[in-house]
Order: sequence, then C-alpha cells, then structure tokens
Amino acid sequence: MSTEIYINHPNFGLLYRLCIIEKNEELFTTLYAQRLFFKVIIQPTETIFEPLSRTEARILVETKLRLLRSNGEWEAYKQVNELYQRTFQ
Repeated sequence: MSTEIYINHPNFGLLYRLCIIEKNEELFTTLYAQRLFFKVIIQPTETIFEPLSRTEARILVETKLRLLRSNGEWEAYKQVNELYQRTFQ
C-alpha cells in the first residue's frame, strides 16, 4: 500500500512527495503541474525548501537509483524507477 505525503509550501501551496533522498531530505513537486521541484530538508527547528530545476531533481533521483541498485534494495529500486519513468520520461 502506497502512502501519499503532502506538505504546505508558504508560496506554492500543496507539494507532493516524490521520494526520500536521504535522512531528513525529501524531493517534492507541485501538486498539479509537477513543474516546480523542491528538496525539503526537515530539521528539528525548521523546514527548509530548496528550489530545484527539473534537471537537478532528475539527477537527484538518478543518484538515488544508483545507490539503491548498488545496495541491492530491489523493491525500493523498482518503486523509485517507476516514479522516475512517470516524472522524467
């Protein structure tokens, strides 16, 4: 079962989580157009929104795919690869 996660950006409204990049770092995109991407860093005292270009977001996901493949995490790799195909192809 897939869980959808949303976060509210102060200027752009609801953002949809695409995937977890690292501990406390996640990749989000705007809910409807999926044209604006943000790396969201969650810290105990604040949440930081770093805007990313489409290319930067794609590179983050490709890096995540390489890491999952090298660690042999095939189920997570399959999920992130499907996300990659839907979002960037």
